[in-house]
This record gives sequence, structure tokens and C-alpha cells, in this order.
Amino acid sequence: MECLRYWASEYHIDGFRFDLASILGRDSHGNPLSNPPLLEAMAYDPILGKCKLIAEAWDAGGLYQVGSFPAYDRWSEWNGKYRDTVRKFLKGDMGQTWEIAQRIQGSPDMYAERGPAASVNFVTCHDGFSLADLFAYNEKHNEANGEGNRDGANDNYSWNCGVEGPTDDPDILAIRRQMIKNAAAILLVSQGVPLILMGDEMGHTKHGNNNTYCHDNELSWLNWDRLEKNQDVFRFFQQAIAFRKAHPMLHQRAFHVNQEVSDASSSYGYPGISWHGVKAWQPDWAAHSRTLAFLVSGHAAGTPPYQRADDFVYVAMNMHWEDHRFELPRLPFPYVWRVFADTSAPVPDDICAPGREKLLRYQRSVQVDGRSVLILVGHPSRSKKRR
Repeated sequence: MECLRYWASEYHIDGFRFDLASILGRDSHGNPLSNPPLLEAMAYDPILGKCKLIAEAWDAGGLYQVGSFPAYDRWSEWNGKYRDTVRKFLKGDMGQTWEIAQRIQGSPDMYAERGPAASVNFVTCHDGFSLADLFAYNEKHNEANGEGNRDGANDNYSWNCGVEGPTDDPDILAIRRQMIKNAAAILLVSQGVPLILMGDEMGHTKHGNNNTYCHDNELSWLNWDRLEKNQDVFRFFQQAIAFRKAHPMLHQRAFHVNQEVSDASSSYGYPGISWHGVKAWQPDWAAHSRTLAFLVSGHAAGTPPYQRADDFVYVAMNMHWEDHRFELPRLPFPYVWRVFADTSAPVPDDICAPGREKLLRYQRSVQVDGRSVLILVGHPSRSKKRR
């Protein structure tokens, strides 16, 4: 506690992330405590209580407290369920639509009383595959660690896109880049706090090793040459972050009002977030479904007046390997749909700078290619003519 206070007061550290934090809630015999004194002391400390306190809410003894970590209204958590759900959904696993909807909303099923800021969302971190490796390897390749490939996690929920490891096949390389952009797109439109692993924005690879803690070599070093090689990936991250910052409704402190309605196009009475499928206002929650869309409204009924200046954002996620046409929810006049990002489009049309979105030619529906994410934004039309 003295060290933490010193770092916070003298070095002005903004906050702390505690590795395997669940161990801090065990007693001297290793039993989990219902009211751990150390965690409570940090939360209410006059210095540390003003810092960000983030828990990796599990430990090496098997205690898993994601969604139930003793928070005292102060602690946030690394959301391991977000990571696993997004990975499964991205690679097309069945039965993930309801689960991904919960994670995109900031996990209200887990943090109903604490709000979305309690959820630190991530797809990759320092442990495990990098984002590039997540879509280049089905299996871990930890032989260099000297433990016979026994160390490191086995449940990676990864997909090699058809070839294990490096390849010169242009089609496989293209789908791998598209999958990286899919992950970035979903992460940066999700409620909660996004966490990006350094290097993912430039395609960093650890060559399939998912446990590189023991290496001081090319497996762990960041190769800055990849920034030049993967400029399109870097640009996608850059603009997606800017888009998130430009739309406060994508990072609210309270959960959006969530309801299913038949149609809300006649007024600004849209719910804060609504769910859709290939048919507007009709999400498909079936186990076989690999498609889901959602609409976030900056004009939701009940939204405080100071937050009502935002636009509409529609995100269509098609993790099926076939293309699908999505019927679009109609916007109130004079709003029209414009395309911000399409992960299946060639560079530079895959993403644009916020505020420079291109008008969507046909406003009633849009094709979303297989294994891609489309992001539209509803701005007021510069024309007074209703489309």
C-alpha cells in the first residue's frame, strides 16, 4: 500500500492493473473472502481511491471472478468473457449472437449495478496470441520455450483462415487482414473501456507462440518495420479510435436503454440501442445465426439533453462465409446513412476519417460481404429532399 501511494502521489501514476488480482482476496489459508480487507482498503484509500483500479479477476489457483470481483464501486475488470465471446463470434462459432450482444453493450448481465465502465474489453493482451496470430494459427507453437509445447493456453479460439502460419496465398492474406479489422471494429464500437495490445495496430506477430514471457528476442521485440508494411491496418485502428471519440454514445457511463420495437422511424423515439438481423428490427437469436446488427441512437428517448447532439450509428456484423443483404432501419428526416467503414472493401475504401463518410446510394438495404463488418453513420442530409 505504501508503494502504491508513493507511485500515485510522487509519480502521478493514473492507475494500476493488478495481475491475477483474485489472489488479493484470499485469506492466509487461501480461502476466498467475501469482504477482502486489502481490496476494500485500496478502494477507499484517500490517494488510491482516486486512481484507476483494474483487476485481472482470476488467479493461478482457479478462482474466476469476472463479473463478481469485490469492486466497492471502484474496481474495473479485465473482461475475459468479452475476449472469448468476440473470438468465437469472429471465427463463426454457432450460438454466439445473444452472448456477443451482451458484450457489445458493456456486459449488463455482469455489471448491471456497476455500469459499462467496469468492463475492460479486449480481444488480445500480452498473454496469448497477438491479433495477427489469432487469424494465422489454429494451434499454439511454443516449442522455443523449452517445455515441449506444453505451456501456454490451449483454448485460444483462433482460426488460421485455411493455412497454419505464414503463407504467400493472396486470398488467405486478404481474409486475415479483414479479420483483424473485424476485431478492431467490434472492439471500438463496444460499450466499456477498450484495451488494445501494443503492436496489434501494426500486425505484430509472435509466430504462433502464445507464451513469450521467457523470450528477450524477436518473439517479444516490437518490429517497427511492420508499421510501414501494414499501414492499412494502422490506419484502420487510427480512424476507428477517432470515430469512437467523435461519438460519445459509444462510450457512455450508463447502459443504453435496450428494447426491441417493431419500427421507430416516425420519430426520434429510438431506444438507446436496438438489435437487428438481415431484417430491420428482427434480430435472429437462433443458435445457427452468424449475423447480427445493432443501431445506437444519439436521440434516444430519455437521453439527457446535453447528450442529444449525437448521430445514429448502425453496425452490421456478418460472420457467415456467405454474403447477406441487410435491411436498414429507416432514419427520421432529414437523416441519411453514410458509410464509415467496410472491412471487406479494398484500401482506402475500408474506412474513412470521421465526418468524411460517403453517402450510401441505396438507403433501404445494404450488402454485407461474408466475414465482414459494416459501420454506417446517420447524419442530417444536406439536401432538403426526402429520399
